[in-house]
Amino acid sequence: MLQGAVIVFAIGALGGLGLASFVLRGQLAMWPLSILHALLGATGLVLTALVLFGGSGRVPAHTGLALLLLVIAALGGFFLASYHVRKVPGPKPVVLVHAAVAVIGVVLLAGGAFRLF
Repeated sequence: MLQGAVIVFAIGALGGLGLASFVLRGQLAMWPLSILHALLGATGLVLTALVLFGGSGRVPAHTGLALLLLVIAALGGFFLASYHVRKVPGPKPVVLVHAAVAVIGVVLLAGGAFRLF
């Protein structure tokens, strides 16, 4: 299930690249892409939480830290969405921090899920 979460997050990251390209150019991102990105992120969070808190066997190292970082990234995503609702592109530094935190979280998760470290 953890490998599935990594795949879902990776697909969501592709949408995130598209969203970031809009915001970094000072434009408003497309709502459908924003919603898809959020749904994929939420799905990945739920899958990760099920593994971590489900009590079904061995949980790879760093899964808890990865989940914490991904929840922080999700909160940053909600903050960025609040700008989107106001029809204003989000702050560029927040977009970059959101992406960096999410990438670190997914790398940690992938390391455990695919036994890379």
